[in-house]
Amino acid sequence: EFFVPQQSNVVTWYICGPTVYDASHLGHARTYVTFDIIRRVMISYFGYQIMYVMNITDIEDKIILRARKNFLFDEYSKHCEDISSLKREVESALLLYKEKLEKETDHLKANLTRPCIESVARILKESLGSEVRDHTIFDRLSQFWEKDFFEDMQRLHVLPPDAVTRVSEYVEEIVEFIQKIMENGFAYESNGSVYFDVHAFTSSDLHTYPKLSSFTDLNEQLKELKEAEGALTASASEKRTARDFALWKASKPGEPEWPSPWGRGRPGWHIECSAMASSVLPGIIDIHCGGFDLKFPHHANELAQSEAFHATDQWVRFFLHAGHLNIEGLKMAKSLKNFTTIKECLSLYTARQLRFLFLLHRWGSSLDFGVETIHQAVQCEQFYSEFFLNIRCALRRESSQLKLRAIEKTFLKKLFLVQDAVDEALCRNIDTPAALKALAMLVKDTNVYLLQVLSYFLTGKSIQVTF
Repeated sequence: EFFVPQQSNVVTWYICGPTVYDASHLGHARTYVTFDIIRRVMISYFGYQIMYVMNITDIEDKIILRARKNFLFDEYSKHCEDISSLKREVESALLLYKEKLEKETDHLKANLTRPCIESVARILKESLGSEVRDHTIFDRLSQFWEKDFFEDMQRLHVLPPDAVTRVSEYVEEIVEFIQKIMENGFAYESNGSVYFDVHAFTSSDLHTYPKLSSFTDLNEQLKELKEAEGALTASASEKRTARDFALWKASKPGEPEWPSPWGRGRPGWHIECSAMASSVLPGIIDIHCGGFDLKFPHHANELAQSEAFHATDQWVRFFLHAGHLNIEGLKMAKSLKNFTTIKECLSLYTARQLRFLFLLHRWGSSLDFGVETIHQAVQCEQFYSEFFLNIRCALRRESSQLKLRAIEKTFLKKLFLVQDAVDEALCRNIDTPAALKALAMLVKDTNVYLLQVLSYFLTGKSIQVTF
């Protein structure tokens, strides 16, 4: 589709930022450098004025669990003689657990025991640290990793956003946003939590759900919805249907909480972006973007909530999703020992080389990070670096030549052809691989021209150069 902003050349743009509970990884680099490239092209090449807003998710189940564990470990370690005594206690408990499993010969009893063990583990996870409610405990973790994230972005030369929104600073707006959705008939309260009513939404002639989703199997949809709800979400029995998702979660012991008309609680994940984006960029948004993995359910749910709030069938005009990044053909995961942080990657390659890696692949396509792909990026970066060194050298050479000779006229024709090819590539969904291919031809043509100019300079005669 042709991109035309709502207001002349002004573009409103919202990007889903990170959930700040751990170090940023190579997948984050793919997403944020990719959209930095698109943003720079739209500003510097197409001349758009962009209002670029990024959110920071600093209230979320992963943050709560990580912060709680860190706090409890710190408190526990204060009463330990040293770290080795803590290690001995953990090893002792682990040994008893292993001995029990090894001695169990009755397979039926073992199968009956496993659900009990899982149940106890779940109860421990939910109840351990139930006294931890102080917001500063959770803020300490999120603020540390937010600072770390922006430092990584600076190392990658990613332009900073024009505005940053943090969930913890927009709770009041989120509550008001939820109230409006309820007034419009698309949400309901249950046991102090509020859920989006998917059935009521889809029953409306104005709305469809889910948008953006490629899942045709309902079970796969439900699986993705459940995972996105978070580890601390209450039982599904609170919901009218399995597809409904949380807008507001009643806080349990050990979780941060804020006042609301439905009791003390905290925002659900999806509602955060809807409310913050609508607060900073009122009305319809030109561009919304994020990683491919956010397509469903996060962005689909964002759309549903926002369309329910604004009483419209289109909240976002263009959705952009950066493609997946795999490591040697496999999904990046700590369990596979291929999890690579941005800092680890920058210790081996430069930010410029990583940017070339992303430029060499279509921004919406999957990218496999491996020996071959990074080697190609390193070579490409070297190719252009050497070219610009040659250009600087040529510019320092004095010349009184003013009249265009045949070689200048031939070169200019090639230059204009490349300009047209680059323009076509960037207009066609910002196709950076095609643009680089055209530019590579320009580099070769320029090198031929420089050799010809050097020949004139030294001998007054032209030379024939071919590649």
